[in-house]
Amino acid sequence: MSSKEEATQLLNDENHVGHNIQRIRVYMGIKQDTLAHELNLTQPQISLLEQQKEIDDETLQKISTVLGVSPELIKKFNVEKAIYNISSNNYKEATINEGANTYAISQQNNPPDIVIDLYERLLKSEREKLEILLNRKN
Repeated sequence: MSSKEEATQLLNDENHVGHNIQRIRVYMGIKQDTLAHELNLTQPQISLLEQQKEIDDETLQKISTVLGVSPELIKKFNVEKAIYNISSNNYKEATINEGANTYAISQQNNPPDIVIDLYERLLKSEREKLEILLNRKN
């Protein structure tokens, strides 16, 4: 099978849940490391999950919660419909054209929350470093 045929088969294989997780994750700009951290897994475990055609319901529910989509969307994700949704979406009004038979993925970004969380982690790390240095002096 040629690489073009493999790519076409990958795009058309809606029932491959692992591939659907990968597509949604990539479309949302989430790295495997980030998803792994949120699920208390390792990046190689996420890579293996994305290669599985079927995933148990409990794991799928956890993944869908982290990605902010329903398990049903992951199971029935369709690349062509997603691309149609993206190209037909009016981003200024955040609407979808009527009659579009699509599965909408809404990315939930809260940049202030993310920045605050990262700042708090950095601050905690710096305080720990300071405490170590002060303890060495004593």
